Amino acid sequence: MLKRIALTVLAVCTLGTVSVQAQKNESFRPKEVWNDTEGNPINAHGGGVLYHKGKYYWYGEYKVGETVLPPDATWERYRTDVTGVSCYSSKDLLNWKFEGVALKAIKDDPESDIHPSQVLERPKVIYNKKTKKFVMWMHIDSPDYSKAEAGVAIADSPTGPFTYLEGFRPNGSMARDQTLFVDDDGTAYQFASSEENQTMHINRLTDDYTKPDGTMVRRFIGMAREAPAVFKHDGKYYMLSSGCTGWDPNRAELAVADSIMGEWTVLGDPCTGPDAEKTFYGQSTYVIPVQGKKNAFIACFDMWKKKDLQDSRYIWLPMMWDEANGKFSIPWHAEWDLSVFKKK
Repeated sequence: MLKRIALTVLAVCTLGTVSVQAQKNESFRPKEVWNDTEGNPINAHGGGVLYHKGKYYWYGEYKVGETVLPPDATWERYRTDVTGVSCYSSKDLLNWKFEGVALKAIKDDPESDIHPSQVLERPKVIYNKKTKKFVMWMHIDSPDYSKAEAGVAIADSPTGPFTYLEGFRPNGSMARDQTLFVDDDGTAYQFASSEENQTMHINRLTDDYTKPDGTMVRRFIGMAREAPAVFKHDGKYYMLSSGCTGWDPNRAELAVADSIMGEWTVLGDPCTGPDAEKTFYGQSTYVIPVQGKKNAFIACFDMWKKKDLQDSRYIWLPMMWDEANGKFSIPWHAEWDLSVFKKK
Protein backbone atom coordinates (compact mmCIF):
# COMPACT_ATOMS: atom_id res chain seq x y z
CA MET A 1 0.00 0.00 0.00
CA LEU A 2 2.91 2.31 0.37
CA LYS A 3 5.72 3.65 -1.75
CA ARG A 4 8.99 2.28 -0.50
CA ILE A 5 12.55 3.42 -0.42
CA ALA A 6 14.61 0.61 -1.94
CA LEU A 7 15.90 -2.06 0.41
CA THR A 8 19.52 -1.68 1.29
CA VAL A 9 21.17 -5.01 1.86
CA LEU A 10 24.42 -4.95 3.79
CA ALA A 11 26.38 -8.15 3.52
CA VAL A 12 28.58 -8.49 6.56
CA CYS A 13 31.31 -11.07 6.06
CA THR A 14 32.29 -11.23 9.73
CA LEU A 15 30.90 -14.43 11.23
CA GLY A 16 29.03 -14.94 7.96
CA THR A 17 26.05 -12.79 9.02
CA VAL A 18 23.86 -10.68 6.76
CA SER A 19 21.89 -7.70 8.06
CA VAL A 20 19.06 -6.05 6.16
CA GLN A 21 18.09 -2.43 6.67
CA ALA A 22 14.35 -2.23 7.21
CA GLN A 23 12.43 -0.72 4.35
CA LYS A 24 10.75 2.62 4.97
CA ASN A 25 7.34 3.71 3.76
CA GLU A 26 7.21 7.31 2.60
CA SER A 27 3.67 7.63 1.25
CA PHE A 28 0.24 6.02 1.45
CA ARG A 29 -0.77 3.86 -1.52
CA PRO A 30 -4.38 2.74 -1.00
CA LYS A 31 -5.34 -0.81 -2.00
CA GLU A 32 -1.72 -1.99 -2.26
CA VAL A 33 -0.13 -4.45 0.15
CA TRP A 34 1.06 -2.47 3.18
CA ASN A 35 4.04 -4.03 4.94
CA ASP A 36 5.11 -3.51 8.54
CA THR A 37 8.65 -2.67 9.60
CA GLU A 38 9.62 -6.35 9.37
CA GLY A 39 8.42 -6.59 5.79
CA ASN A 40 5.23 -8.56 6.53
CA PRO A 41 1.75 -7.49 5.38
CA ILE A 42 -0.09 -5.57 8.11
CA ASN A 43 -2.87 -7.77 9.49
CA ALA A 44 -5.31 -5.48 11.35
CA HIS A 45 -8.73 -5.56 9.73
CA GLY A 46 -11.88 -3.72 10.83
CA GLY A 47 -9.72 -1.85 13.27
CA GLY A 48 -9.16 1.44 15.03
CA VAL A 49 -6.26 3.67 16.04
CA LEU A 50 -5.39 5.04 19.50
CA TYR A 51 -2.94 7.91 20.03
CA HIS A 52 -1.14 7.65 23.37
CA LYS A 53 2.02 9.40 24.60
CA GLY A 54 3.43 10.25 21.19
CA LYS A 55 2.59 6.99 19.45
CA TYR A 56 -0.27 5.68 17.37
CA TYR A 57 -1.51 2.16 18.09
CA TRP A 58 -3.45 0.32 15.40
CA TYR A 59 -5.67 -2.58 16.53
CA GLY A 60 -7.51 -4.92 14.19
CA GLU A 61 -8.83 -8.37 13.47
CA TYR A 62 -5.83 -10.69 13.08
CA LYS A 63 -7.00 -12.93 10.26
CA VAL A 64 -4.92 -16.05 9.67
CA GLY A 65 -5.78 -19.20 7.77
CA GLU A 66 -8.36 -20.31 5.27
CA THR A 67 -11.50 -18.31 4.54
CA VAL A 68 -14.54 -20.56 4.56
CA LEU A 69 -18.27 -20.27 3.91
CA PRO A 70 -20.14 -22.40 6.47
CA PRO A 71 -22.23 -25.10 4.75
CA ASP A 72 -25.39 -23.93 6.51
CA ALA A 73 -24.92 -20.27 5.47
CA THR A 74 -28.01 -18.55 4.10
CA TRP A 75 -25.96 -15.48 3.16
CA GLU A 76 -22.29 -14.78 2.40
CA ARG A 77 -20.96 -15.01 5.94
CA TYR A 78 -17.42 -15.90 4.97
CA ARG A 79 -15.14 -16.27 7.98
CA THR A 80 -11.77 -17.27 9.31
CA ASP A 81 -11.21 -18.80 12.72
CA VAL A 82 -10.78 -16.22 15.48
CA THR A 83 -7.08 -15.72 16.18
CA GLY A 84 -7.31 -12.49 18.17
CA VAL A 85 -6.69 -8.76 17.94
CA SER A 86 -3.36 -7.52 16.59
CA CYS A 87 -1.53 -4.38 17.67
CA TYR A 88 0.89 -2.23 15.66
CA SER A 89 2.66 0.96 16.76
CA SER A 90 3.89 3.96 14.77
CA LYS A 91 5.07 7.52 15.24
CA ASP A 92 4.37 8.66 11.68
CA LEU A 93 1.27 6.65 10.59
CA LEU A 94 3.30 5.20 7.72
CA ASN A 95 5.73 2.77 9.31
CA TRP A 96 4.12 0.28 11.68
CA LYS A 97 5.86 -2.09 14.06
CA PHE A 98 4.07 -5.34 14.86
CA GLU A 99 3.63 -5.48 18.64
CA GLY A 100 1.99 -8.91 18.61
CA VAL A 101 -1.49 -10.27 19.22
CA ALA A 102 -2.76 -8.05 22.02
CA LEU A 103 -5.88 -10.12 22.71
CA LYS A 104 -5.52 -13.82 21.90
CA ALA A 105 -8.32 -16.25 21.14
CA ILE A 106 -9.15 -18.60 24.01
CA LYS A 107 -8.56 -21.97 22.37
CA ASP A 108 -9.14 -24.30 25.32
CA ASP A 109 -12.69 -23.19 26.15
CA PRO A 110 -15.31 -23.90 23.44
CA GLU A 111 -17.82 -21.85 25.45
CA SER A 112 -15.70 -18.70 25.34
CA ASP A 113 -16.91 -15.71 23.33
CA ILE A 114 -13.48 -15.51 21.71
CA HIS A 115 -12.96 -19.22 20.94
CA PRO A 116 -11.64 -19.76 17.37
CA SER A 117 -15.08 -21.08 16.32
CA GLN A 118 -16.80 -17.78 17.14
CA VAL A 119 -16.84 -14.29 15.55
CA LEU A 120 -14.72 -11.31 16.65
CA GLU A 121 -14.97 -8.09 14.63
CA ARG A 122 -14.25 -4.35 14.73
CA PRO A 123 -12.05 -4.02 17.84
CA LYS A 124 -11.51 -0.50 19.16
CA VAL A 125 -9.35 0.62 22.10
CA ILE A 126 -9.61 3.74 24.27
CA TYR A 127 -7.59 4.87 27.29
CA ASN A 128 -9.19 5.63 30.63
CA LYS A 129 -7.26 8.41 32.40
CA LYS A 130 -8.94 7.67 35.75
CA THR A 131 -8.31 3.93 35.93
CA LYS A 132 -5.10 4.01 33.81
CA LYS A 133 -6.51 1.07 31.85
CA PHE A 134 -6.70 0.47 28.13
CA VAL A 135 -10.22 -0.70 27.29
CA MET A 136 -11.07 -2.70 24.18
CA TRP A 137 -14.60 -3.16 22.86
CA MET A 138 -15.43 -5.46 19.97
CA HIS A 139 -18.36 -7.09 18.21
CA ILE A 140 -18.58 -10.73 19.25
CA ASP A 141 -20.99 -13.17 17.72
CA SER A 142 -21.91 -16.77 17.11
CA PRO A 143 -21.04 -18.22 13.69
CA ASP A 144 -24.62 -17.63 12.52
CA TYR A 145 -24.54 -14.01 13.81
CA SER A 146 -27.51 -14.55 16.12
CA LYS A 147 -25.72 -13.57 19.35
CA ALA A 148 -25.06 -9.91 18.34
CA GLU A 149 -23.16 -8.84 21.45
CA ALA A 150 -20.36 -6.53 22.50
CA GLY A 151 -17.27 -7.90 24.21
CA VAL A 152 -14.94 -5.99 26.53
CA ALA A 153 -11.27 -6.54 27.46
CA ILE A 154 -8.77 -4.48 29.49
CA ALA A 155 -4.99 -4.10 29.73
CA ASP A 156 -2.37 -2.12 31.62
CA SER A 157 -0.36 -1.45 28.45
CA PRO A 158 -1.45 -0.32 24.98
CA THR A 159 0.23 -3.41 23.51
CA GLY A 160 -1.47 -5.78 25.92
CA PRO A 161 -1.89 -8.46 26.87
CA PHE A 162 -5.61 -7.70 27.13
CA THR A 163 -7.76 -9.77 29.47
CA TYR A 164 -11.23 -10.59 28.18
CA LEU A 165 -13.93 -9.66 30.70
CA GLU A 166 -17.36 -10.50 29.30
CA GLY A 167 -19.83 -10.20 26.46
CA PHE A 168 -23.33 -8.75 26.62
CA ARG A 169 -25.99 -6.88 24.69
CA PRO A 170 -25.58 -3.18 25.64
CA ASN A 171 -28.70 -2.01 27.44
CA GLY A 172 -30.28 -5.30 26.36
CA SER A 173 -30.05 -4.51 22.65
CA MET A 174 -28.26 -6.16 19.74
CA ALA A 175 -24.80 -4.83 18.88
CA ARG A 176 -22.90 -5.68 15.71
CA ASP A 177 -20.63 -3.24 13.82
CA GLN A 178 -19.39 -0.84 16.48
CA THR A 179 -16.95 1.90 17.40
CA LEU A 180 -15.93 3.92 20.46
CA PHE A 181 -15.57 7.66 20.98
CA VAL A 182 -14.20 9.60 23.96
CA ASP A 183 -15.39 13.21 24.24
CA ASP A 184 -13.32 16.14 25.47
CA ASP A 185 -14.76 15.79 28.99
CA GLY A 186 -13.65 12.16 29.21
CA THR A 187 -17.11 10.66 28.70
CA ALA A 188 -17.03 7.61 26.42
CA TYR A 189 -19.66 6.29 24.05
CA GLN A 190 -20.24 3.16 22.02
CA PHE A 191 -21.95 3.38 18.62
CA ALA A 192 -23.41 0.04 17.47
CA SER A 193 -25.59 -1.21 14.64
CA SER A 194 -28.64 -2.64 16.39
CA GLU A 195 -32.16 -3.90 15.74
CA GLU A 196 -30.96 -6.28 13.00
CA ASN A 197 -28.66 -3.51 11.72
CA GLN A 198 -31.59 -1.21 10.96
CA THR A 199 -30.89 1.42 13.66
CA MET A 200 -27.78 2.86 15.28
CA HIS A 201 -27.66 2.82 19.08
CA ILE A 202 -25.46 5.30 20.94
CA ASN A 203 -24.65 3.98 24.41
CA ARG A 204 -22.99 6.15 27.05
CA LEU A 205 -20.42 4.20 29.08
CA THR A 206 -19.65 3.99 32.78
CA ASP A 207 -16.72 5.93 34.20
CA ASP A 208 -14.43 2.90 33.82
CA TYR A 209 -15.54 2.43 30.16
CA THR A 210 -16.33 -1.26 30.64
CA LYS A 211 -20.15 -1.18 30.57
CA PRO A 212 -23.07 0.97 29.37
CA ASP A 213 -24.33 3.30 32.10
CA GLY A 214 -27.96 2.89 31.07
CA THR A 215 -28.27 6.05 28.98
CA MET A 216 -28.77 5.40 25.27
CA VAL A 217 -30.50 6.84 22.22
CA ARG A 218 -31.72 5.35 18.93
CA ARG A 219 -30.54 7.25 15.87
CA PHE A 220 -30.60 6.68 12.09
CA ILE A 221 -33.81 4.74 12.70
CA GLY A 222 -34.61 2.31 9.87
CA MET A 223 -31.70 3.65 7.80
CA ALA A 224 -29.60 0.43 7.93
CA ARG A 225 -26.20 1.99 8.64
CA GLU A 226 -23.16 0.02 9.76
CA ALA A 227 -19.35 0.39 10.03
CA PRO A 228 -19.58 3.62 12.10
CA ALA A 229 -16.51 5.85 12.47
CA VAL A 230 -16.95 8.88 14.76
CA PHE A 231 -14.85 12.02 15.23
CA LYS A 232 -15.17 15.61 16.43
CA HIS A 233 -14.27 18.86 14.65
CA ASP A 234 -14.93 22.47 15.70
CA GLY A 235 -17.39 21.40 18.39
CA LYS A 236 -19.47 19.22 16.08
CA TYR A 237 -19.70 15.44 15.97
CA TYR A 238 -19.38 13.50 12.72
CA MET A 239 -20.14 9.90 11.83
CA LEU A 240 -18.91 8.18 8.69
CA SER A 241 -20.72 4.92 7.89
CA SER A 242 -21.73 2.47 5.18
CA GLY A 243 -24.91 0.80 4.07
CA CYS A 244 -25.62 -2.87 4.76
CA THR A 245 -24.64 -4.99 1.74
CA GLY A 246 -22.60 -7.75 3.39
CA TRP A 247 -19.00 -7.89 2.17
CA ASP A 248 -19.81 -5.92 -0.99
CA PRO A 249 -19.10 -2.17 -1.19
CA ASN A 250 -21.73 0.56 -1.26
CA ARG A 251 -21.99 4.34 -0.94
CA ALA A 252 -20.53 5.99 2.16
CA GLU A 253 -22.44 8.56 4.18
CA LEU A 254 -21.39 11.35 6.51
CA ALA A 255 -23.65 12.77 9.22
CA VAL A 256 -23.22 15.60 11.74
CA ALA A 257 -24.66 16.57 15.13
CA ASP A 258 -24.26 19.41 17.61
CA SER A 259 -24.65 16.95 20.50
CA ILE A 260 -23.48 13.35 20.43
CA MET A 261 -26.77 12.07 21.88
CA GLY A 262 -28.85 14.59 19.98
CA GLU A 263 -30.30 14.67 16.51
CA TRP A 264 -28.04 13.82 13.57
CA THR A 265 -28.26 15.36 10.11
CA VAL A 266 -27.21 13.34 7.08
CA LEU A 267 -24.80 15.29 4.85
CA GLY A 268 -24.49 12.72 2.07
CA ASP A 269 -21.56 10.95 0.45
CA PRO A 270 -18.23 12.75 1.05
CA CYS A 271 -16.24 10.59 -1.39
CA THR A 272 -15.16 12.02 -4.74
CA GLY A 273 -13.28 10.61 -7.73
CA PRO A 274 -13.26 7.21 -9.50
CA ASP A 275 -15.50 4.61 -7.85
CA ALA A 276 -16.62 7.10 -5.21
CA GLU A 277 -20.15 5.72 -5.40
CA LYS A 278 -18.76 2.41 -4.07
CA THR A 279 -16.46 4.07 -1.49
CA PHE A 280 -13.51 3.14 -3.73
CA TYR A 281 -14.46 -0.51 -3.02
CA GLY A 282 -13.88 -0.02 0.70
CA GLN A 283 -15.91 0.17 3.91
CA SER A 284 -15.38 2.64 6.75
CA THR A 285 -13.74 1.49 9.95
CA TYR A 286 -12.17 4.54 11.67
CA VAL A 287 -11.29 8.23 11.35
CA ILE A 288 -7.88 9.25 12.73
CA PRO A 289 -7.20 12.80 13.96
CA VAL A 290 -3.65 13.57 12.80
CA GLN A 291 -1.55 15.11 15.55
CA GLY A 292 0.21 18.40 14.77
CA LYS A 293 -1.83 19.16 11.66
CA LYS A 294 -4.71 21.60 11.19
CA ASN A 295 -8.13 20.21 10.24
CA ALA A 296 -6.39 16.91 9.55
CA PHE A 297 -8.22 13.58 9.60
CA ILE A 298 -7.59 10.28 7.84
CA ALA A 299 -10.58 8.21 6.75
CA CYS A 300 -9.75 4.51 7.12
CA PHE A 301 -11.54 1.89 5.04
CA ASP A 302 -11.22 -1.86 4.65
CA MET A 303 -11.14 -3.28 1.13
CA TRP A 304 -12.61 -6.67 1.90
CA LYS A 305 -11.69 -9.78 -0.08
CA LYS A 306 -14.55 -11.94 1.07
CA LYS A 307 -13.08 -15.22 -0.27
CA ASP A 308 -9.59 -14.48 1.10
CA LEU A 309 -10.13 -12.29 4.16
CA GLN A 310 -6.49 -12.43 5.25
CA ASP A 311 -5.54 -10.59 2.04
CA SER A 312 -8.09 -7.81 2.55
CA ARG A 313 -6.39 -4.44 1.93
CA TYR A 314 -6.55 -0.97 3.48
CA ILE A 315 -7.67 2.31 1.95
CA TRP A 316 -6.51 5.31 3.97
CA LEU A 317 -7.40 8.69 2.48
CA PRO A 318 -7.21 12.31 3.66
CA MET A 319 -10.43 14.01 4.73
CA MET A 320 -10.21 17.50 3.28
CA TRP A 321 -11.90 20.38 5.11
CA ASP A 322 -13.27 23.21 2.96
CA GLU A 323 -13.20 26.32 5.13
CA ALA A 324 -15.43 28.29 2.77
CA ASN A 325 -18.22 25.73 2.64
CA GLY A 326 -17.69 24.16 6.05
CA LYS A 327 -17.70 20.65 4.58
CA PHE A 328 -15.52 17.55 4.51
CA SER A 329 -14.68 15.62 1.38
CA ILE A 330 -12.73 12.40 0.83
CA PRO A 331 -11.06 12.62 -2.59
CA TRP A 332 -9.39 9.61 -4.17
CA HIS A 333 -5.58 9.57 -4.18
CA ALA A 334 -3.59 6.70 -5.67
CA GLU A 335 -0.65 8.01 -3.63
CA TRP A 336 -0.37 10.73 -1.01
CA ASP A 337 1.42 11.81 2.16
CA LEU A 338 0.73 14.01 5.18
CA SER A 339 1.92 17.15 3.38
CA VAL A 340 -1.67 17.46 2.06
CA PHE A 341 -2.56 18.84 5.49
CA LYS A 342 -1.53 22.20 6.91
CA LYS A 343 0.55 22.39 10.05
CA LYS A 344 -1.10 23.86 13.13
